[in-house]
Amino acid sequence: MRATLRWAHADFRAHRGEALFVVLASAGIIASLLLAGALFSYAANPWQRIFNQSHGAHIWLHTRAGADADALAGLDGVAALSGPYRTAATTVEAHGARAGVTLRAAATAPPETGRPLVTSGGWLTRPEAGTRTRTGTDAGAGTGAVVLEASVARALWAEPGDTVRVTGPDGAPHALRVSGIAEVAEPRYHPGGASGIGWVLDADLDEIAHGATGQSVGLRLADPDDTDFIVQRAVTVLGADRVAQVTNWQQARAEAGGDDRLLGQVFAVFGLGALLAAALAAAGAIGARVRGQLRDIAILKAVGFTPGQVARGFLVQHLAFALLGVTLGTTAIALLGARIPGRIGEAAAVWQDLPGHTGLMIGVPCGAVLLIAAATGLSAWRAGRVPPVPVARAALPSAAPMTALGRRALGMRVPPALVLGWRAAFPRRGRTLVPVARLALPLVLITVALVAWSTLDQFRSRPAQMGLPAALTVRTEQPAGASDAELEKVLAAVPDVAEVHPGAEVAALVPGQTGTITLRGLGTAGSPYPSTVVEGRPLEGPDEAVAGQGLLDLLGVRVGAWVRMTVEGRPQILHLVGRSIEPESGGRVITTTLDALRERDPALRPDFHALVLHKGADPRAVSAALATAAGGTLEVRETPNPADRLEPARAVIAALIAVLALIGLTELLTLISTGVRDRGRDLLALKAIGLTPRQIGSVIVTAAGLTALASAVVGTVLGVLSGSWLVDAQGASSGIGAGIARFPSAPVLSVVVAGAVLGAVLAALVPATRTARRRLADSLSETL
Repeated sequence: MRATLRWAHADFRAHRGEALFVVLASAGIIASLLLAGALFSYAANPWQRIFNQSHGAHIWLHTRAGADADALAGLDGVAALSGPYRTAATTVEAHGARAGVTLRAAATAPPETGRPLVTSGGWLTRPEAGTRTRTGTDAGAGTGAVVLEASVARALWAEPGDTVRVTGPDGAPHALRVSGIAEVAEPRYHPGGASGIGWVLDADLDEIAHGATGQSVGLRLADPDDTDFIVQRAVTVLGADRVAQVTNWQQARAEAGGDDRLLGQVFAVFGLGALLAAALAAAGAIGARVRGQLRDIAILKAVGFTPGQVARGFLVQHLAFALLGVTLGTTAIALLGARIPGRIGEAAAVWQDLPGHTGLMIGVPCGAVLLIAAATGLSAWRAGRVPPVPVARAALPSAAPMTALGRRALGMRVPPALVLGWRAAFPRRGRTLVPVARLALPLVLITVALVAWSTLDQFRSRPAQMGLPAALTVRTEQPAGASDAELEKVLAAVPDVAEVHPGAEVAALVPGQTGTITLRGLGTAGSPYPSTVVEGRPLEGPDEAVAGQGLLDLLGVRVGAWVRMTVEGRPQILHLVGRSIEPESGGRVITTTLDALRERDPALRPDFHALVLHKGADPRAVSAALATAAGGTLEVRETPNPADRLEPARAVIAALIAVLALIGLTELLTLISTGVRDRGRDLLALKAIGLTPRQIGSVIVTAAGLTALASAVVGTVLGVLSGSWLVDAQGASSGIGAGIARFPSAPVLSVVVAGAVLGAVLAALVPATRTARRRLADSLSETL
């Protein structure tokens, strides 16, 4: 053992450059994997991220005015209070949309506990003296400022700088300027459900509410598991008659649970793939170093080292390198990760407080070390089998003979560098497949990430192809007003409105009455709703319907089946002629025409109208035009888009591509260095027969470029196929349905291929230059 350690130490001193490369490669790969884990946790746990960053409250109590909320600070288990804040229930309108919003009185400095995280614009500022103006009878009181919570801001299409119309408890309108958009770890706004949240200064709340205020207070607990007990004690202290509503952190987290699951499943696949690619890259670097020391191994065997001693020496040495690299990478991310500029640094800073941080910080390095140890053990075992006679290896041919095609190409005056580079890149089938496959793996994952990116872009740019043909939904607030035909004429006359489809939704019991689904009647027999049908056909005849994947899975039926359901005690039988993409209600939606519903209930009137806009129309401008045309009697809402929930995934996908590119670069450098060393004797022979140094360098660069080209083509093709399958499988499991995956455009794929080839060429320039300058000699180092 002592001799083995002495040899390992001497070998390290003799090959410091190679050892440094192995250590830095291991450190870079571990750092990349940990950053990928931080980004995954950052995007897949949006509620937890916001809660930690905002120092959120676990419980929110909404009480009537006069409740002694300060007394809650003395309860055991309450770590801090947020508030109490005076509140007022209002209605906010903007761009034709309307939402219920609870305004909270806030100071010019955000609170420490339950702090709103401003994502755009700014927080409230005290107006300068004399700047508050009157807006006349139409606007009511003076113009102030409001910060809107993100979900209600999306529902109102409000952005910083917009002016919104606020109607207070007394019915008087007021104008407020949106100064910022903020996120909080509280239940989101839902039309017809929970109201949104807005923050205004005390003076603005007094002008709007005129004394008709309530009170809200947040409680941050020392132990979140005590939530139910603390709620009971808080209600007892305040008095049950004074508490109007209680919300807790479990409710808010449950609302974001679908987003967590969707992003978590997708990113888990990316994480496993990145770990595999990183392990292969690290193992390749170690294996290349072992193959580069065959002469030293032969000498050791000749002086009496046993195969076991040689194997143990390499295993101990490279495990030490791996542990050092893993320690450096882990320490660097733990200490410096939060200082990285941009979203990556923000994710690394927040990651420390997110669930799973400790497990990933321990599990990823340990898993990488185990994989590296397995790969090192295999390489060490091969090192132990190296024969102690170098001449035996030198006598063997190092490459296959020149093929007839290669000889013909040389006879046709094809540049020798191209022919010899092709021969070096693809020498034999077995030796060709291994480097191509290893380099193709990161490119496969990069292409899969691009498929996910393209799918998200498709939801934004072409929602009609993703199950969202109607951009706006209109509901009338005066049922006794204009008739349905008159209303449809008013809606159709608005510029940029292409189609108007009346609709109604009812709850239906599935066969066996074990569950409830949404039965939707949209359009008429003469003008059916343009559902996005990906299997079967659209509606053409009476009693026909299309359904989402979630409904088909719930009922256990396929396209072509007849389905019987119960609506308000009456049977409804429909023929499923197609499967449509349904982003809403988990896909548990069945869509037919309004005429089919009227066969069961002739007096049925439309509950809403779905508006399909012309291509390129701005929904916000159309919404404002609708409000003007109908005189403020319409409630206009934008159709929810799943891309809004998955928006954090964009930054993660971009960072993931960068991480995979780093892993691919490490693999590429290993392959280039291995190829130069393995073909060192051939290159010297080519130099001896007259090839110039420039041609020798061109052979190396061409071989690297061709290998990268083959890997890029294979990786992009497999990535497109596997990425579309993964996205469609995720769509099917979530109920939206398969058929939503979209391929990246040809220019994007071309950039991936060109980037891989260009990176290989640039990476090969330095070793090519060094090899071309070597002296013409066939020493023992080139024979092994």
